[in-house]
Amino acid sequence: MPDQPAKTTSASERDWWKNAVIYQIYPRSFQDSNGDGVGDLNGITQRLDYLQELGVDAIWMTPIYPSPQADFGYDVADYEAIDPHYGTMADFDRLVAEAAKRHIRVIMDMVMNHSSDEHKWFVESRSSRTNPYRDWYVWRDGNGETATDKGEPPNNWQSEFGHSAWEWDEKTRQYYYHKFYVKQPDLNWNNPKVHAAFKDIIDFWLKRGVGGFRFDAITTLFEDPSFADETAILGKDGRPRINAFGDPALDGLKTEFLPGVHAVMEEMRASADAFSSDKFPGTRVLIGETYLPDVAALAREYGTLDKPEFHLPMDTQVGFVNKPDVATFRAKLEDAEERLGGNIPLLVFDNHDNPRLDARYGDGVHDTDIQRVISAILFASRGASLFYYGDEIGMKTTPPTRVEDVRDPVGRVGWPKEKGRDGERTPMQWDATANAGFAKAGVVPWLPVPPSYTSINVQAEKADPNSLLAWYQSLIRLKKTNPAIGEGGYTMLDVDNASVLSWMCQAPGVLAVVVSVNFTAEPQTVSLSLPGSGRKVRTLLKTPGAPEPVSLGKIQLGAYGVYIGEIQP
Repeated sequence: MPDQPAKTTSASERDWWKNAVIYQIYPRSFQDSNGDGVGDLNGITQRLDYLQELGVDAIWMTPIYPSPQADFGYDVADYEAIDPHYGTMADFDRLVAEAAKRHIRVIMDMVMNHSSDEHKWFVESRSSRTNPYRDWYVWRDGNGETATDKGEPPNNWQSEFGHSAWEWDEKTRQYYYHKFYVKQPDLNWNNPKVHAAFKDIIDFWLKRGVGGFRFDAITTLFEDPSFADETAILGKDGRPRINAFGDPALDGLKTEFLPGVHAVMEEMRASADAFSSDKFPGTRVLIGETYLPDVAALAREYGTLDKPEFHLPMDTQVGFVNKPDVATFRAKLEDAEERLGGNIPLLVFDNHDNPRLDARYGDGVHDTDIQRVISAILFASRGASLFYYGDEIGMKTTPPTRVEDVRDPVGRVGWPKEKGRDGERTPMQWDATANAGFAKAGVVPWLPVPPSYTSINVQAEKADPNSLLAWYQSLIRLKKTNPAIGEGGYTMLDVDNASVLSWMCQAPGVLAVVVSVNFTAEPQTVSLSLPGSGRKVRTLLKTPGAPEPVSLGKIQLGAYGVYIGEIQP
């Protein structure tokens, strides 16, 4: 095959993220290569051929930096090294190089809201009130504090992991703030030295060839300077609601979504955009963990033409509806198409912090077909798509049954109402051998392998042309090869239908594509009203066993059925 012209190659490298398929890997759980029961970088490298066959453009790995592992890597002790659990810097460099050979980029998790309490910055910060690093973190006096009494925490702010977000430090006799776990003190983003440190960290990883960054907990970067109490959320009875940790539920408006984040991301984007490398060409994509209250807030996360921020803030408006409601999905997808200012949406339905798709959308009977519905929405629409390891084979949420088995600090604090996130982080199910092929026989994995591995695994599904894995591969192939789906805008059809969601994808110069997904367990027949509705359709993909439609006027869908077809001229 002759080389493409340089201009075409340059455009491809520049715009790769706009129709990207991004695969999230939880490194501890993907593949153990050295027999210690913990997944590692060499394990990921071993599985790159699988990811290439799946059609993945990039992998996002949760943190692999040195860490005490109090929150399994999100408590970072050194931002410019590799945790020995996962390997060495040489292993990382090899992963980046081998992934590049397969046209797969490696995206790092960037944790800027907080560090580990064992990071050298915080060790210095808590050593004395006069230490130069003291104002790298958020320190406050207690309410009613005296020389002999620490008083009460500075305000009622709460940790996402339960209870007060303030921890008393006896040595320096102040409280430090932690939006998350007690061992994750929040950095002070009002300090310019913190900004400079993270621009250096980003540059360090760019020079090693990473394809971009996913910014963790980015909406919590700043705190209200008044440090006033947050407001309790009231129930219908007028009393404060109680959350899973037994605490009053608060509105979060003093600790989330504060406007200073925009200026920070403008800085980080400018640093990434300014970087260039002949060895590692192409756009370095910035992805945001953006759980936001509405689409207007999401649109602001892109920044402006002269001051861009995220390339791809996560659109959790769509994927975390958490109920199979057609009207809600239709409205959220229309928002993504029409109210993001022409920016590229990043749809995401699943990640390491939420129960898997079966627990949030499944009914226990039609789970596989429901996942076909979800994946059709994820991949058969304009923009980038992000999915979680194991979704492509239908891995199940498998939480611990005993508090003694809980590894996640969220579950240890909140048990039994809040069981934590272990259930969605179990080892990848590669085959039906011992430990599901994640680790050698006789090795004890860091989390138990679910019993479902004997039937739900990559090897079994590769052998079945009607499997969920085959479906994912076909959908991703369509997204990458059909311009109407990958690049075109979409228009909702049959908008009064409360059972079936239908839309049409259109791009200049190619045939339009229609997609219909049944959100119910009852068979449905849809008639799509388009100019020349008698036109025939050519099937691109449909639920196995479903009948071929004669025309747009009669598309038959089984329980949670999916139909994708090209409208014929």
